[in-house]
Amino acid sequence: MIEPQRKPHRLPAGSGLCPVEPIEDSILRRLREGVGKGQLIGRDAGFLREIRKIPVVAASDASVLICGETGTGKEVCARAIHSLSSRSGGPFQAVNCGALPIELVENELFGHDSEAYTGAATARSGLLAESQGGTLFLDEVDSLPAPAQVKLLRFLQEREYRPLGSTRTRKADVRVLAATNLPADEIAGGRTLRRDLYYRLNVVSLRLPPLRERRGDVPLLVEHFLSHWRNRSAIPVEGLAPKAVERLMAHDWPGNIRELEHVIERAVVFSTSSLIASEDLDLPEPVPSGVDLYSGPFRAAKARVVDDFERVYIERLLSIHAGNISKAASIARKNRRAFFELIRKHSIDVSRYRETLA
Repeated sequence: MIEPQRKPHRLPAGSGLCPVEPIEDSILRRLREGVGKGQLIGRDAGFLREIRKIPVVAASDASVLICGETGTGKEVCARAIHSLSSRSGGPFQAVNCGALPIELVENELFGHDSEAYTGAATARSGLLAESQGGTLFLDEVDSLPAPAQVKLLRFLQEREYRPLGSTRTRKADVRVLAATNLPADEIAGGRTLRRDLYYRLNVVSLRLPPLRERRGDVPLLVEHFLSHWRNRSAIPVEGLAPKAVERLMAHDWPGNIRELEHVIERAVVFSTSSLIASEDLDLPEPVPSGVDLYSGPFRAAKARVVDDFERVYIERLLSIHAGNISKAASIARKNRRAFFELIRKHSIDVSRYRETLA
């Protein structure tokens, strides 16, 4: 139900990167210009501790490993480092290693000479060559297959590489920034990333905390996204109802900042009032207060708990993996057909999650 009679809940102004102890004005201005939508917004102490490293890190040419869940702003952080560095005039190339077919990874990164393989009629430069004088950002670097990891390690050590089918090595002046969705200590064990490559990439590390660990920043981000999207609504949106703010603060945000942006954008687009109500927010419904999942006969209570767990678990996997059923099923260690049946069982709209992290 819309609550037009309620006074809009004014959110704190959140357009700055560091509202508590602002970074030098010139640096802040360059950061805003370099990161687009300004997702480096917040007052959380843990978040600020990492963000304040950016100007220092940018001044060096060291490799950087950025750790953080999907949607926490790892690429935004990488672009900020690039924009403040001496390489800012050069190209910034970003690639999601997990999205590349295994057989094409080396070709994408290092390129190939003509006739390197069947169908390669002409030579092709890879991302390293295209990043000359600039920065190459490798997201989900732990997804790289072993042969590509070896070649990347050699490049980081020697600043040279060999395109597929080539008999000579080539040099490139490129800074490599990498990111992973996994905790640093998990990939340090060598199960997904070679230890020697991990240590080469992890000269400097940044950890972007998930939004659920910095809930106090939700109002700042909401205000920022409101100012960005409110002109898309036929009715000027002034703010949120108190219950809407409470619901945003209570949500765990498995898709992090990207998910929050999508929720606000959708609420603005479909708003029929200048005040966004709780009902306007496209979020999973919480378990109603007063409902005891464990009451009643054992079998019935167990069925309710299992049913609730399945729905929440599937929704979070789909949110984290942008609605990619195959990837979500793989993480759940279920075959795609069985996972899809669970989606149908709980009437989950997969398209909603594809939009969330697009």
